[in-house]
Amino acid sequence: MLRQLRWKLFISHVLILLIGVGIFLPTAYFLTSNPITRTPDEVLVPVSVQVAASVDENEASNSQLTVQSPNAQAQIRGIIDNALLISSFGALAGAIVVSLFVSRRVVEPLQELTQVSGRLARGYFRERTSIRSEDELAVLSQSINQLAETLEQTEQRRLGLITDVAHELRTPLATIEGYMEGLMDEVVKPEPKLFALIHHEATRLKWMIEEMALLSRAEAGQLRVQPRPIDLPPLLQQVAEQFQPQVAAQNVALEVSAAPNLPRVNADPDRVEQISINLIANAVQYTPAGGRIVVFAYADELVMHIGVRDTGVGIAAEHLPHIFERFYRIDKSRARQSGGAGIGLTIARHLVYGHGGEIWAESDGAGKGTTVKFTLPVIDTVPIIH
Repeated sequence: MLRQLRWKLFISHVLILLIGVGIFLPTAYFLTSNPITRTPDEVLVPVSVQVAASVDENEASNSQLTVQSPNAQAQIRGIIDNALLISSFGALAGAIVVSLFVSRRVVEPLQELTQVSGRLARGYFRERTSIRSEDELAVLSQSINQLAETLEQTEQRRLGLITDVAHELRTPLATIEGYMEGLMDEVVKPEPKLFALIHHEATRLKWMIEEMALLSRAEAGQLRVQPRPIDLPPLLQQVAEQFQPQVAAQNVALEVSAAPNLPRVNADPDRVEQISINLIANAVQYTPAGGRIVVFAYADELVMHIGVRDTGVGIAAEHLPHIFERFYRIDKSRARQSGGAGIGLTIARHLVYGHGGEIWAESDGAGKGTTVKFTLPVIDTVPIIH
């Protein structure tokens, strides 16, 4: 407690007061006990005063009042004035010393905090403070260091985003450009298969731009969720049917397994469809031929649990905390070959959070499949809109 800043300031004021008292008392004692300043006839001079005539003369002769002479009173006032003057100068000197010490302990950390915060404002996000005390300034220092670390991580993600976006857009553009140059130079024959490939790359490029725009809106908190009561199993079945041609071509089984008598959920059907599409697409992408994907749903008293389980390549434990980060890939070369942009799970996370739910992934390791689950509020709960 004594290391807190307010107690340091309080103790400094007490020290100044003690210094003044400590100087005043010895000084007053010294001045009053100095024989040079005391003479027998100046300190206390007895003065005889006759009592009124009604008093017996014998009693009057024994009745005397002793008073101080004006010289003695003046000397006592001078002693007090001198003691106060000396103690005041001493207290002033002590106050200067104590204030310089305390202000140095306070002002120097504040100056450092000001300099570091100024450099952070100019974009030097690797700056850190070095205050090691245990008072409020140290707490402020730790907060600034945490802010600097967050800003540095954000800046790194921003730079990574620019690099990834450039790469993702460059790949289909390079394909389209190459084939178009081949057509203009008559190196490549204009065949329907070639035009279909160019159209596929253009569609992929358009989809990636739309996904990135959606991600930007999601991270800016601009994706509005408009929940209403919906029946979940028909929606999940509808989404699964959209993937039947793709999973059939890849020889992957896709099924929906919903518990009976599920309650309705309070959710935005368009956003839930988008979440489900992203999760199923991610499972299809990483499930090899002969694999199996199950879309399941069950409910407890508070929330609905929805998930997508696959028998795909699985995820190592060290990658699980990061798979919802944008452009994060476990196998970058394989993901790019299959056309993934690495932002589907990130968008799904923001949409789930928009409903007040949670999303997470589970896996027993590489080659053992992956399960991605999320929750939605059932009809009796109120969602949190971001």
